Amino acid sequence: MAESEVGFVGLGNMGMPMARRLAAAGHHVRGFDASPEIMREIAGDDGFTAAPGVTEIGTDLVLLCLPDSNVVEHVLLAQGLLGSVPEGGMVIDMSSSDPARTRELAARAAESGVTLIDAPVSGGVAGARAGTLTIMVGGAEPAFEAARPVLAAISPRVVRAGDVGAGHAIKALNNLMSSANMIVASEALTAGRRFGLDPAVMLEIVNGSSGRSNSTENKWPAYVLTEKFDMGFTVGLTVKDIRLALGIERATGTRSSVSEAVVAAWEAALADLSPGADHTEIARWLSQS
Repeated sequence: MAESEVGFVGLGNMGMPMARRLAAAGHHVRGFDASPEIMREIAGDDGFTAAPGVTEIGTDLVLLCLPDSNVVEHVLLAQGLLGSVPEGGMVIDMSSSDPARTRELAARAAESGVTLIDAPVSGGVAGARAGTLTIMVGGAEPAFEAARPVLAAISPRVVRAGDVGAGHAIKALNNLMSSANMIVASEALTAGRRFGLDPAVMLEIVNGSSGRSNSTENKWPAYVLTEKFDMGFTVGLTVKDIRLALGIERATGTRSSVSEAVVAAWEAALADLSPGADHTEIARWLSQS
């Protein structure tokens, strides 16, 4: 797809920086978000047009960056976005959605002559701003090749995971692994601090050793030790994603005792923290327990 008009629905913490990268690459973005404040913001931005509603985006290609499958289905079906996409057009769901429901939506879209593929991302808000996200795509090879140039404007790390739903499946499983790393690292580092060890020194040692992970290399130094707790991904979304991953494990007959413990621990944190709390807050929650 050459430089063109691109629709974008969902201009929040992740969606806005991704849309800005599209605009910077020469695509004109017709954007929509439920927030009036965001709509006012993009109305004055070069490279953007604020669409009056989701059915008035009017582009052959529409990207979605929404909280979950419920919202995706509401926007596409109840609000009518799918019916407004021209025959031969494409919808790319970059949300963290349920892969089974994504496949159902793709079949529904195909009945209208529209291709729907999934392309969730990993890398957080910082990665969205820097253009270093990993974009994991689920869709047939021709659809992937058609979408790749637009997705590459967001980040060059674009990988086809498989057919429709595959991107959402690996995103959920990736987030399960990441969440397991975060809670285990936080438990261990909290224990070390109570033992009398300096957290910064522990991280220096661990990050040169076999226990290192993205949580010890990035999340703890940048968001926990600094007490910023503002990475931009919430506890509520974390629990939603890891529940999806656990569902995939159960559906495939995979032993999941450790995953079940991880999900239970995050659910306990969610019960005490607000769903909108940053997921790095789990380190502070553990330290206070």
